[in-house]
Formats: sequence, C-alpha cells, structure tokens
Amino acid sequence: MSDIYIGLMSGTSLDAMDAAAVRFDGNHPVLVASHTTEWPLKLKEKIQQLCQPGNDEIRLMAEVDSAIAHIATETVKSLLEKGGLTAKQIRAIGSHGQTIRHIPELGYTLQIGDPNILAEQTGITVVADFRRRDMAAGGQGAPLVPAFHHAVFTSETSHRVVVNIGGISNISILPAAKSGQTLVTGFDTGPGNLLMDYWCQQQWHQPFDKDGFHASQEPHDPILLETMLSEPFFRLAAPKSTGRELFNPAWLSSMLEGFRGLSPTTIQATLCRLTARCIADAIKQHAPETDEVFACGGGANNKSLMAMLKEEMAGRRLESTSELGVNPQWVEAIAFAWLARQNILKLPGNLPAVTGASGLRILGGIYPA
Repeated sequence: MSDIYIGLMSGTSLDAMDAAAVRFDGNHPVLVASHTTEWPLKLKEKIQQLCQPGNDEIRLMAEVDSAIAHIATETVKSLLEKGGLTAKQIRAIGSHGQTIRHIPELGYTLQIGDPNILAEQTGITVVADFRRRDMAAGGQGAPLVPAFHHAVFTSETSHRVVVNIGGISNISILPAAKSGQTLVTGFDTGPGNLLMDYWCQQQWHQPFDKDGFHASQEPHDPILLETMLSEPFFRLAAPKSTGRELFNPAWLSSMLEGFRGLSPTTIQATLCRLTARCIADAIKQHAPETDEVFACGGGANNKSLMAMLKEEMAGRRLESTSELGVNPQWVEAIAFAWLARQNILKLPGNLPAVTGASGLRILGGIYPA
C-alpha cells in the first residue's frame, strides 16, 4: 500500500484551498506535490455569509457543502496531474473542509465540503470531520496542528514555539526533548491575517497586504492597540480557540469607534501590531524558556508582521519553518495529510493539553473509495 497521503486545507482567511501530496519517512514529511485553488468569488461570498447567522441557512449550507466538495475534487485532480501521480498511489485524503461555525463554549464546530462527493469523484479514501471527536471528548476541537508540530518539529535541545499564522494565529509550545518536560501545549492567540486582509480589501481593493507594504507606511496607534487588546478573549486561560465568530468586521468596527480620524495605513499597521503582540505575549506568558520561534502559514510571508514579531519577542530567534525543511505555505495542508495517516494507522491525532479533551482520540471519519 502506498504511503502517500493528500492533505486539503482551507482556513479562516478564505483565500484558497491548499493541497499537498506527502510521503512520510517516519513522521518526517516529504512534499511530493502541491497545488492551490483560489475560491471563485461568488462561492467565497456565500461561505462568508454562512459564517454569520442569516436566513435560509440550511439551503445555502447544502449548496455550499456540495460546491466546496467539487472544488476539492478539482484540486485533488490538479494535484495528481502536477505530481505525475495516480489515484491508486494515494492511501487517503485528509480533508479539513471549510469551517463555517466554531463555538466551542456551546460545544459545537462545523466544517463543510461533503467528503462523500470527494471520495466518489476521486476514487480515493477520504478522512474528514477531524474536530468533532475531540469536542465530543470535552475538547475545543482546535487547534489540531500542534500534534503535528510536536511530531515533526520538536528539537532535542532547544525549546521551540511554532506559530501558525493563518486567518487566526495559534502557537504550539514544544519543550526540548532532552529537558524532561513532556507536556506539549498550544492554543489560538487571536487574529492572524483575517482582520488585516479585510481592512486591505476595504481600503485598497487588494486581497491582502502583500509583504506588509501598507502596514509599513506609518507607525501603529498605541491607544487603538490597547483598545483592541481589551478584548476579553486575550485574557482567557488556555485551552482556547476562536474564529470569525468573534474576530470579524463587526468586531473591528466596534474597536474603531472614536478612531475614525486615523489614516487607513495607521489602522493597518495597528492590526499588524495586534497580531504580533498577541503572539509575543502568549509566548512570554506561557513559554518564557523559548529559544526559537518558527513561523508558518500565510503570515510568515508578511515582512512587516515578521519584523514586528521579532521586535516584540525580545531577542528570541525567529525564522520560518523553511529552516526546518518544511515550506511554511504548506504546513497546514501537510498537517491534515498527517492527521489522515494517524487515522488510517489507528493512532491519536489530538493533544489533550492543547484542546482540553479528556484523552487521546483517533480523529476523523473514514469515507472509503
């Protein structure tokens, strides 16, 4: 049986669906091929609509559920073609689906993108619905990537933190293996690219702030930053997770009351500083022994964000996961290939110290080819 797995990931940024075909050497991932499919604009608007309460949601969800599955199918087929692969060479697809609601305090999370359609149209076994088993065991169902980070990025001698900066940011705290500390922890720190992307779209009609250009044009506003940091989520104890249900245009609008005189670039710089500050504060509070920080996700390409994060971290080494042999753009997609592999091998995919679950669990349901 082939040891190649495919991971599909579409996060809170709602920019695209990423696909990675991965061969594993033990737990070390070797990227065989990768592909990205941008969301069609109308579908993206419908997904955004589903992220907030509205009318006739069940009908719209059914429509979008199917549409996402067809995009996933196209993405997998393009990936196979680029990699010179056939469906028979793939052991399984790990499909995250698209989160449209994540409200752990009420005990539910929902990802859509029908895995039945994906399995039927690709002829490949699909593992999907990863989060709800952890939630059923009392966990938050998120973040899930720290388990993968622990398996792949733990150092023998250095205390590390891996920062995943997608729409939402999360950290994985990885003690050095030789330190005798065995507890790996992690949690969502707050907004990543989500608010910056939204503001950039509103002000400059650009999908995101490429290289952090707009954020680099003026200093951030300290008073606005402190206003944003007053959000109670930042003071919650871990385990904790969040999403568009909290950090959304309405939240930003409420924070900007009284600050309408600020320039768009100052606000962009402040949003960028907010992401950096929340990550750095979480590391200082929960992982003060950290030697090295490695960034992945789209935010790792934001030069302004990386510069601000380095400033905030008081001299700690900051690199991208490229330094560890894994392209930062593909870490999350690779993580869901790994989670699919964990399921197929009947191994747990969660970390209870991260999610708050009552124990280790095999995550995901299997949809056979």
